[in-house]
Amino acid sequence: MSSFETGIAVPGGRVVRAGAVEGVGVRADRTRRGVLSAMMAAQLADFAARGVPLAVLHASEPTIYGRFGYGSAALGKTLRLSRPAARLHERVPAAGDVRLLTPEEAVREIPALYRRIGPARPGMIERPELWWPISHDRYVAPDGGRLVAVHSGPDGDDGFVVYATISRRSFESPDHGAVLDVHDLHGVSPAARAALWRFLLSVDLVSAVHARHRPVDEPVAAMLTDHRHAATLAVEDDLWLRPVDVPAALAARSYRAAAPVVVAVADRLLTANTGHYEVGPDGVRRTGAAAELALDVDTLGMLYLGQWSATALAETGRLEVRDAGAPARADELFTTVTAPWCGTHF
Repeated sequence: MSSFETGIAVPGGRVVRAGAVEGVGVRADRTRRGVLSAMMAAQLADFAARGVPLAVLHASEPTIYGRFGYGSAALGKTLRLSRPAARLHERVPAAGDVRLLTPEEAVREIPALYRRIGPARPGMIERPELWWPISHDRYVAPDGGRLVAVHSGPDGDDGFVVYATISRRSFESPDHGAVLDVHDLHGVSPAARAALWRFLLSVDLVSAVHARHRPVDEPVAAMLTDHRHAATLAVEDDLWLRPVDVPAALAARSYRAAAPVVVAVADRLLTANTGHYEVGPDGVRRTGAAAELALDVDTLGMLYLGQWSATALAETGRLEVRDAGAPARADELFTTVTAPWCGTHF
């Protein structure tokens, strides 16, 4: 298994250290022997020893990671925009310019532009130097198959999109338009992102624009003159999160105005986390007070970035309610205005 250290944005705007788990596997002739459990426990202990308060991953098999304390913390939607019917509304900002980069420019310029955009939304991560050659450079190289376009606004370059052109032509349908498959789209502002969508929808001989794992609250449909031409094909788990140091993780994020709530957290792998915590807009502290809500650490991971409400988690049995008014207070405390989203594959 492998991981790298990065920073992740949490509610309130802070960037917190996190271990990004990028590869987990057991040799086929050594499965069902506890090898995975031992490796996961060793990795979590290492994160804890190094003072890394959070661990994150993208799950190839979602049923695996809950037992190691990971919870589905951010979702992503798959969009399909039909062309040529999908057109942006006349009131959508149209300032600035979009240009295509050469492969050499894409390798050289996009890392700095991503740093300028920054982890602007809960769940977004920093991309360390080791990430780029593996997950970006080889795909935008001349033989990589992906194109890169950059938007420039009044203050210079402020957004980019990485996409591939997939032919749908066949012997029976030689005039069938291509699909633009969006792999990476980020912008400093809504105007920059809108300009990139405008560019994608302006490419000739295209029948559709397809984008997977976009923010669930991205208002692409509202940009169109007819929102029916923006279809949400799926909503899937995007980022999984595991609090490694529960008090440090809880203290790192901010909370909205509501009366505090006492939460009992159970963690069977990192037992130092097990305890009662009073969470409120003024901060977090361990307490001996009776718990009003009780949950396992994987459920805390689901709650942490604001994707899931305490009420929903209680209704599904993931969270035990010991005070009837506590879920509503927790909803207000943990809610975020912007839906969490990672936006980086690793």
